[in-house]
Amino acid sequence: MKLPIYLDYQATTPVDPRVLETMLPYFTNTFGNAASRSHAFGWEAETAVERARGEVAALIGATDKEIVFTSGSTEAINLALKGVAEMYKPKGQHIVTCSAEHKAVLDTCKHLEKEGCEVTYLQPESTAGVTLEQVRAALRPDTILVALMWANNEVGTLNPVREIGALCKEKGVLLFTDATQAAGKIPVDVDKDNVDLLCLTAHKMYGPKGVGALYVRRKNPRVRLVAQMDGGGHERGMRSGTLNVPGIVGLGAACRVAQQDLAKDIAHTARLRERFEAKIHAGLEHVHINGAVNARIPGCSNMSFPYVEGESLIMGIKDLAVSSGSACTSASLEPSHVMQAMGVGDELAHSSIRFGFGRFTTDEEVDYAAEQVIASVNRLRELSPLYEMVKEGIDLTTVQWTGH
Repeated sequence: MKLPIYLDYQATTPVDPRVLETMLPYFTNTFGNAASRSHAFGWEAETAVERARGEVAALIGATDKEIVFTSGSTEAINLALKGVAEMYKPKGQHIVTCSAEHKAVLDTCKHLEKEGCEVTYLQPESTAGVTLEQVRAALRPDTILVALMWANNEVGTLNPVREIGALCKEKGVLLFTDATQAAGKIPVDVDKDNVDLLCLTAHKMYGPKGVGALYVRRKNPRVRLVAQMDGGGHERGMRSGTLNVPGIVGLGAACRVAQQDLAKDIAHTARLRERFEAKIHAGLEHVHINGAVNARIPGCSNMSFPYVEGESLIMGIKDLAVSSGSACTSASLEPSHVMQAMGVGDELAHSSIRFGFGRFTTDEEVDYAAEQVIASVNRLRELSPLYEMVKEGIDLTTVQWTGH
């Protein structure tokens, strides 16, 4: 076992050797520009791109003509939201999203508000998910788009995408889903799940960074977008720019491998997460799992350890690469916007840690990680006067604190 141990699979993943092997020739021997139509180098590159397009489509139940290559999910989100807002402006300018979405969605919505769109930000449940009823209540005659993530990047909670999609279809509203954390980790089928637009990225499923895709439905309904980047009209006019052939080949290979290994990956990561959580619960009291305990992606465990500061805990488990629920900025220690939206309270938000398990995580690593977390939490709690009071049976919510 090598240290440090990587347990941040929601942030990024290592490239699978099978993916790298598929990519390598496209850096050296087969280096053509996929838009060069007059010679074999270009044709070979174009063939590779179209093969990858088919592999991406196969993973999500789409057709290859519905896949637009981008530099990743952030670009795909911008193209989807801005492209729809511009194209469907005559129909309406109302968008429904949720305050626990990724910043790429929230910041794009903020931009669209400046352009005259009206955005309804649903308040998620304490699990970070939204309900079908919430979406139904938010829809209006001028709603053009519902933008909701498939799986939350911080706590892993799954939204009821299929049911929300059916509702949107019935109301004639488009559904965009950010599937960055879901694609390749759980079954995704754009037709059965009633999705009109979907983004994904290679580096969250064992592919390279800097390449992703946007799915744009072509029939029932045919979705149309206004391009956000102008140039040579690549990607059927939706996204100009010379294609990143090695990256696209890597994205295709990552999708192919994910599809082949889906059942195996799900079983492996779910088992590791259960093993980890069982050990933590056995070794510590006062542990809180954030998000939906059942409806979440298999490899994600977000836990809060009350009476411990998250940043201190991360310093205490420096052999583990994990992510903290509070973003330490220069002057303030703000809990993440997801934790705030869930309403878990500052105490739990500040002590939350996200553990991510993946294809290459081992039992040995999980056991070592659990031991480290238990030892560190116990050590920090011994230093905590609050924990001392709790052990004495004092209910902290009833304490009258005096200020000076």
